[in-house]
Amino acid sequence: MGELGLKVEIDSHSGFCFGVIEAIKRVEFYLNRGEKIYCLGQIVHNEEEVRRLEAKGMITISYEEFKQLKNAKVLFRAHGEPPESYDIAHKNNIDLVDASCPIVTKLQERVRRAYLNGEKVYIYGKPGHPEVVGLLGQTEHKAVVFQNMEELDIEKMPREITLFSQTTKSKVKYNEIVKKLQELGIKVKVNNTICREVANRQPEVREFCKHYNKVVFVAGKKSSNGKVLYSVCKNENPNAFFVSSIDEINKEWFNKNDTVGICGATSTPQWLMQKVKSYIESL
Repeated sequence: MGELGLKVEIDSHSGFCFGVIEAIKRVEFYLNRGEKIYCLGQIVHNEEEVRRLEAKGMITISYEEFKQLKNAKVLFRAHGEPPESYDIAHKNNIDLVDASCPIVTKLQERVRRAYLNGEKVYIYGKPGHPEVVGLLGQTEHKAVVFQNMEELDIEKMPREITLFSQTTKSKVKYNEIVKKLQELGIKVKVNNTICREVANRQPEVREFCKHYNKVVFVAGKKSSNGKVLYSVCKNENPNAFFVSSIDEINKEWFNKNDTVGICGATSTPQWLMQKVKSYIESL
């Protein structure tokens, strides 16, 4: 124990969700056999975990690189992919390892059905996020993607819409958007497509943060789920700090004998939270 005598605990509910665990298991299976495997885009929105897997031999590629690749093994990550990606894989003789999360796959099917049914599809999500790109692809890129009400031109909107959500968005905000749209006279066909595992993390994190003097939230800077959960943390405990690695931890955050809680996103590996815990204990 370091000179500050900090008592540190990790939130038992934090860490990889089911979909991410499965994707990483799949890629490690091939890496452990010494096989060459490419991953289309970042396997998880956590820089430290990506670095760990790349050190083991995983090769992360962009969409442009994927289009040129032939006769190779490629992993589709948990976020899911649009139909175009499957077309390219087929055309280029790609040995596809499809780790799309089953929850995302079901959502894609629902979005596709709504679109083919002639419904006006709106998606509450982050433009350009890999999961949202996959969803947009189900509608021939005709669905409207938005992150907040200000982005919508209410006057020009259809009077009846079918609304979906990116699986990692805040359930509270999604419900607020539904309510506001209905108040503005728009008929909303509501689809509850926020992942239950992700939604449950919010009350769990809120409860966890109450019990510590300080909270260190560990997540990748690109993690949408991380941003949502960190704001939940910060609202519950103003002494919450966001870090992506131990290099970002500041000793001055802590007072002698503080209790410190560590939690993370659905894209945060357990080993990284453990590393943060050990570092804080040494202060």
